[in-house]
Amino acid sequence: MALDGITVSNIVSELQKKLIGGRIDKIYQPLNDEIIFSIRSLGKNIKVLATANSSHPRIHITEIQKDNPAQAPMFCMVLRKHIAGGKIISIEQPNFERIINIKIEGLNEMGDMGIKTLIIEIMGKHSNIILTDENGIILDSIKRVSHDKSSVREVLPNKQYMLPPSQDKKNPILTNKDEFISLSKITDGQKLQGFIYKNYTGISPVMASEICFRAGFDPSSYCGEIDENGFSKLYDTFYNVFNDIKSEKYSPEIIYTEDTEKITEFSSISMLQYGNGFKKQHFDSISALLEEYYAERDNMYHIQQKAHDMRRIILTNIERCVKKSEIQQKTLKSIENREDWRVKGELLTANIYAVQKGMTVFKTINFYDENMPEIEIQIDPLKTPAENAQKYFAKYNKAKRTLAAIDIQKKQNDEELIYLESILNSLETSNTDSDLLEIREELVDAGYMKRKSFKKGKGQKIKKSKPMHYISSDGFDIYVGKSNIQNDDLTLHFAAPNDLWLHTKNIAGSHVIIKTEGKCNDINDLPDNTLIEAANLAVINSKAKDGTLVPVDYTFRKNIKKPNGSKPGMVIYEQNWSVYINPEPLKIKNLKIEE
Repeated sequence: MALDGITVSNIVSELQKKLIGGRIDKIYQPLNDEIIFSIRSLGKNIKVLATANSSHPRIHITEIQKDNPAQAPMFCMVLRKHIAGGKIISIEQPNFERIINIKIEGLNEMGDMGIKTLIIEIMGKHSNIILTDENGIILDSIKRVSHDKSSVREVLPNKQYMLPPSQDKKNPILTNKDEFISLSKITDGQKLQGFIYKNYTGISPVMASEICFRAGFDPSSYCGEIDENGFSKLYDTFYNVFNDIKSEKYSPEIIYTEDTEKITEFSSISMLQYGNGFKKQHFDSISALLEEYYAERDNMYHIQQKAHDMRRIILTNIERCVKKSEIQQKTLKSIENREDWRVKGELLTANIYAVQKGMTVFKTINFYDENMPEIEIQIDPLKTPAENAQKYFAKYNKAKRTLAAIDIQKKQNDEELIYLESILNSLETSNTDSDLLEIREELVDAGYMKRKSFKKGKGQKIKKSKPMHYISSDGFDIYVGKSNIQNDDLTLHFAAPNDLWLHTKNIAGSHVIIKTEGKCNDINDLPDNTLIEAANLAVINSKAKDGTLVPVDYTFRKNIKKPNGSKPGMVIYEQNWSVYINPEPLKIKNLKIEE
């Protein structure tokens, strides 16, 4: 689902209609690899986002508000110096590549009119945003590429701009039938899909499959299996698709699987290959499509980057607890015969006069066993019978002390492991900076991170994180904690005694509260739909979100207790009911979410 040349052509078409003739008013750089322009065009301010993020590179009109750093990064300052106030005179896509050239007219340092070119290269990890002067000399780039990083193409100030290395592909807009069929004759070993996207610029494998589908061919068929008439038919379909693109006949859409509503693909033209089992959402503009598609992914990427250090610390401590548990299990295994050592000591003591000097093995009846079997006891011939008996008693007593210590250590270690997994689960379900800030504070308070690591940035204003708020299909308010601190506050302070509390059974996850408002004095008073929806929320916000038949315990809040000295989010309960849930995200997707 990367942006191919067809999607880029759609973006260019939209930007040309809305931005040409407009003037660049403001320039911001909210992230290291992202620029936002405010452009005065057609009597209104239009914001354009351009990002060289290696996972989600793109450019489009945006409505999203983003916080800006107190001090603008260097590249942002260069852009402000050279193109702020400039007039956009052209927007082009060279050779149908995933490149957009925006030419901007403005005054230079000498007061003379000049033209700068802003180049957006949408090429995965090699994506970049580059500013050049009228002679194609690089003024700066959002990612500087030295010779150490690439021996093929340097992207540095004062260097001549060069296009990325060509793959000798043809421009699909400019091709003709003779060229198309000629190429087909030298690609017998390729599949039809590969023949199209490997020989023509800007065509993704999915789009190549769409062309084959429209022509009535299996994309996995080999070129050698298709005769010239077949390739003529394939070309006609190819031509029709790109003729529509030349005519700017776009139909942006996102395709979802019908049963899970997960995004399968997005496209700038209607994708006929996705029929039964799929549903489509159509958009009036490619910018609106990209805004919706990437908003959540951008946020997830941002959250993952900011949470990296916390995740590393949590996983390191989880690994430590697991290793400690393995050592404890080995120690328990080594002392599992401790009762035998006591019995042998007792038997030697009882038969102390029967043990003869020089014996290495003493045989006697084990009268501690109801079957009275004969038992062999290994003894040290250099020690007296009493000393041999004391040796067995000493081993037994040491094992008993070890068992008592391990019982305490194991309980502490198991509790810590459960706690760490609960923090990890909170981290994985976080979606705002305030969520991360709350988890970081918890890690600091628990001693896993140093206080000096817990600092807000200068001028940083982050809203206090709040639990997620849903309204069930029956009209009941449902709240879901996003951290252990929230879980405690939600359960111990916010919930009323007769509100319902839910949590995955023995699995790290969020506390879920159903506000009953006095309507449910008996568990049977709660509508089944609300219970199932809340249980789904408990599972989806837990470590078992990808599981099946996940047990969820539920009880009234009045049955929940928090032991003294227990860690955040840890509670106990005795009276409860259980329900088994196969997670159904669709069951809660359409529930109203209150901010």
